[in-house]
Amino acid sequence: MDVSETMRAVRIAEHGGPEVLEPAEVAVPAPQAGEVLVRVGSVALNNTDLWTREGAYGRPGDPEALSGWRGPISFPRIQGADVAGRVAAVGAGVDEALVGRRVVVDPAIYDTGGPDANPVGLMGSERDGGYAEYVTAPAEQAHDVTESPLTDDQLAALPTAYGTALGMIERGRMRKGETVLVSGASGGVGLALIQIARARGARVVAVSSGSKIDAVREAGAHEVVDRARDVVGQVRAAAPEGIDVALDVIAGDLLNEGLPLLREGGRWVVAGALGGYDASFDVRRLYLHNAQLIGSAMHTPAHFDLLMDLARRAAIRPVIAAAFPLDQAARAQEELARRGHVGKIVLHP
Repeated sequence: MDVSETMRAVRIAEHGGPEVLEPAEVAVPAPQAGEVLVRVGSVALNNTDLWTREGAYGRPGDPEALSGWRGPISFPRIQGADVAGRVAAVGAGVDEALVGRRVVVDPAIYDTGGPDANPVGLMGSERDGGYAEYVTAPAEQAHDVTESPLTDDQLAALPTAYGTALGMIERGRMRKGETVLVSGASGGVGLALIQIARARGARVVAVSSGSKIDAVREAGAHEVVDRARDVVGQVRAAAPEGIDVALDVIAGDLLNEGLPLLREGGRWVVAGALGGYDASFDVRRLYLHNAQLIGSAMHTPAHFDLLMDLARRAAIRPVIAAAFPLDQAARAQEELARRGHVGKIVLHP
């Protein structure tokens, strides 16, 4: 496959608003030993793009510090964790037969080898990402999905949102027939949680609002409660026996008020803090009911393998809300921040 020497990319050179996203002409990265070079077909946006750009992650002991996902970022940085495309070239030690294959890149940077490794970095944050015509990735993290009937846009929607969702469901040990609560249900992770939980035989009670409620129901939620009204009261009415697993990207007050909704031995899994990171709750509701509070950041390699199996079979079908050309990355991020959409926003390099 012919590869040019330079490419278009969108980078950030500092933390800030959408205005720090700068189009640039840069050298195409050369795949190192054990790596592949992927020609980006589609790259999906995530909340982590906004928070990385803003430096909104804080640091241990200093929650207000400007920081990337796991600490200071090296600038300039090309954003974008979620890439679907085709292998354009391979580095030393990588099978040439991969060239031309359609792939989805696992964007996690892991702390060790093996199927249960923890993500400690992210493409688009700790290494350059997919807001570009090409990106490099470790060969073992470029998953062959050539046979999948999903589009590049749908495949690009999977890694962070669906990987995070599958990680939450696996860590929460959700079983068929259980009742689950999904917060932030119209977002990328929320819709992924509904689709995967439903596919695995759970009963889904989702929290959403206003005009998005119908779309959340269409995604597979059995009951949708309106977050503008008494959420806990509505959930109690929808699930009088209680909740087995809460899959929560909101935290804040929901954690405090919602913990008593758990059944005996219930699990509350947190993978975000859209409603505020400074949560408090009544500890008695945790230990007296043998409940578990579980933190979940992204996925393990084993979780991602499960996700790619679903993608090859098209067992899940991501909803695409909008697509923008690469040079409109700032506009796309503004659209994401407004939260007026349902589904994923993608860029086309």
